[in-house]
Amino acid sequence: MFPDRIRNLALLTMDQAMERRVKIVTAESCTGGLIAALFTEFAGSSKVLERGFVTYSNAAKAEVLGVAGDVIADYGAVSEPVARLMAEGAMEQSRANLAIAVTGIAGPGGGTPMKPVGTVHIACARENKAMMHEMLTLGDIGRYEIRMATVEAALNMIKAQI
Repeated sequence: MFPDRIRNLALLTMDQAMERRVKIVTAESCTGGLIAALFTEFAGSSKVLERGFVTYSNAAKAEVLGVAGDVIADYGAVSEPVARLMAEGAMEQSRANLAIAVTGIAGPGGGTPMKPVGTVHIACARENKAMMHEMLTLGDIGRYEIRMATVEAALNMIKAQI
């Protein structure tokens, strides 16, 4: 399911997290739990992955992660403020010290002229560090490709924050 380069990146990320005793929580929308699933492909993942939240709907983002409904209404679910609040909420609802959050439009439908298919926001919160954010504009390259590119970008952001 996962390309070798992404599996290898996940292993490197896990090794780095284990060395530094970093526990990770995921808050995933467009990836539907793929980041957490990737970590659990490997033995010993429980030393790194504290838990994962799949908050696909706006209601789940609000109820589980505490993302305010007015923020979703004002900026849309696929936005920097929502990704940042998802990461913050995941940290608050877990015992992790690093959170990765993703929200995006994987397609094939659902895009708009302002937020086309392939728009993804990723946020990474880490104790005692400034939160990171990245916006991907992948284009309509296919649902699988968008989701894998998002997982890869999220892993790179996690590595940068460990």
